Amino acid sequence: MKTIYRYIVLAIFIVSSHACKKELGALPKNAKVDANTILDQGTAQIALNGAYYRFANATVVKTGWQNHQIIPPMLAGYMGMYSSVLPEEENRNDRVSSSCWAESYILLNAVNGVISGVKALPDEKFTGNRKKEIIAEAHFLRAYAHFKLLTFYGEWYKPESSAGALLRDELSTLSNIPKKRSSVNESYDFILTDLDDVIANAPATNPNHYVTKWAGMALKMRVLMSRGTSTDYGTLITLANSLIQDSPYKLEAIVEDVFHKNGLSSKEVILGIKPQANQEKETYSTSAQYWPGASSLYVARTALKTTYDNDPRQSWIIGSVRPRPAYYFFTKYMKENGVSSPLSETYYALRLTEVYLLKAEAIVRSGGSLADAKIMVHQVQEKAGITLTANSTHYNAVENANTAQTLLVEIYKETVKSLIAEDGMEWMALLRLPFETVKQFKPTITSQVQYILPIPKDEFLYNPIFGDQNPGYSKN
Repeated sequence: MKTIYRYIVLAIFIVSSHACKKELGALPKNAKVDANTILDQGTAQIALNGAYYRFANATVVKTGWQNHQIIPPMLAGYMGMYSSVLPEEENRNDRVSSSCWAESYILLNAVNGVISGVKALPDEKFTGNRKKEIIAEAHFLRAYAHFKLLTFYGEWYKPESSAGALLRDELSTLSNIPKKRSSVNESYDFILTDLDDVIANAPATNPNHYVTKWAGMALKMRVLMSRGTSTDYGTLITLANSLIQDSPYKLEAIVEDVFHKNGLSSKEVILGIKPQANQEKETYSTSAQYWPGASSLYVARTALKTTYDNDPRQSWIIGSVRPRPAYYFFTKYMKENGVSSPLSETYYALRLTEVYLLKAEAIVRSGGSLADAKIMVHQVQEKAGITLTANSTHYNAVENANTAQTLLVEIYKETVKSLIAEDGMEWMALLRLPFETVKQFKPTITSQVQYILPIPKDEFLYNPIFGDQNPGYSKN
């Protein structure tokens, strides 16, 4: 998709049009960008629903989050395409899809339309705290998009780097498309400011396919773990404690039930993506890409299967081997020989399991008690049927990790097993390990250049003041 088209023509999808019913059920009816469209609380809510529509990457027939599921584990070496080897699998990043770039900026344009339109209205147009809540929900979506851009296209692991995100905080027009990218530190500061407003002002309760203050806390934990300054880990642990002790979310008693039984009704889903009506009937549905294979068949590779050896999750996440050796059906969402359903079309952006594992990692990285960190991991393992007395191989691997570095590796392995193919946490957790360890897990990564993707080349054509291409890549 051309950048000029992305920033201008797709601006007509901004959520300030009269559009997008409560359950993301229709495309905007009025494609005109009009500063006067958000007139009151009702039209502001319609606009916000439209921003959620872009967050879900939705069309009339389906939500489009599958790239969130498959691209990160491909980069990390755990999944692939059955019919051919994709560049993501070999970390040939100059050929990797730029879908995250396009998707994020479409969302940002929509969200900035909401924020500017709602802020322009007098407070008396809203009941109670709803004005602040709408802005806070929009700030979450903006923080989410900017964090995706930072972690896929910026040197997020180098706070001092000038190669941060191209921050968009206003509706794109012909006059403001030219803009310089921000530094990594500036990007983190901007994202965290948005998330602080989410935590302060977003609703405490909402259907879990909409944002709450708890979702803001969970996303802030991700951001802080990536930045990883000396004070970030303590803040992260405090946020985790609040989510674990004070929020309405609880770990699912049997983790398989999240994906094969309860879906968004699970008590541990903090934020999910609700499918469009009847999208499971689409020929090219997400479910069909896992079984039997519609236009593509996305599969588990041997590296993922062996990760689950002696782990009860293998029986419901890894299916039968394909005729092509080293490839297996991936059955976390769609059971082999199963029938596509709204459940198999549901996506998960944030779950409480991630909170436990991030807390464990933060404890270790901050020099805290290894025993305390192990408790967090064991609580997650228990829900997968792994205890000291049952399926104890993986339990003992954690228990016997008696240095910070060995325990961080075990936390990474549990992150893969718990969060594979959800929203990229297996990839980010890998890259937080020492570089020599990263290379051991994924030998096709030979340089930190491969931690991020190149900026799409069209950006330099339409935004000449953007700045330099990412290190190791060419503008041409």
